[in-house]
Amino acid sequence: MGKGDPNKPRGKMSSYAYFVQTCREEHKKKHPDSSVSFAEFSKKCSERWKTMSAKGKGKFEDLAKGDKVRYEREMKTYIPPKGEKGGKRKKDPNAPKRPPSAFFLFCSENRPQIKNDTPGLSIGDTAKKLGELWSEQTPKDKQPFEQKAAKLKEKYEKDVAAYRAKGSSDVGKKIPGRPASSKKKVEPEDDDDEEDEEDEEGEDEEDDDDDE
Repeated sequence: MGKGDPNKPRGKMSSYAYFVQTCREEHKKKHPDSSVSFAEFSKKCSERWKTMSAKGKGKFEDLAKGDKVRYEREMKTYIPPKGEKGGKRKKDPNAPKRPPSAFFLFCSENRPQIKNDTPGLSIGDTAKKLGELWSEQTPKDKQPFEQKAAKLKEKYEKDVAAYRAKGSSDVGKKIPGRPASSKKKVEPEDDDDEEDEEDEEGEDEEDDDDDE
């Protein structure tokens, strides 16, 4: 949903989302007064979906196709409110890239091994496995990754300082018709590159859930 925009079309639902919705309605009819934890309910739905026949899934897939058509039709006529920008602001390609954390370095080194040991594992499940593996490491095991991350961070901070100094001197140059004193602060690339990649893994995990 768009932030503060009630006119934006509702996002399209997957066949699995329709199935979960049906499960929830059935549960409410059978047990109107009982409450069940979301995690337990989701697990039961997932197990039912995995064992369901293609014919059983068919009606939910038809509903999803219909909703996709509805969504695409509504999006064609939808006009975002003025001032609403799509996506993040553009990053400066020349800005220093934020260094990876110790955990991220650990993931890069161990991801190929996990993919080799369990081929076909989803991106979300791989990330989960890497998180569990990291938590099992002793401080001594983590030390090499932490030392490498610290060195990369130190280099990044020096690069940022040089980048800002260069940006300030470039902007400070006299431009015809513009006072030389009107300096514009040049910021390095957003410090969210690493989070972006981790978010992508999280999104993929959700997508995997939808596709089950």
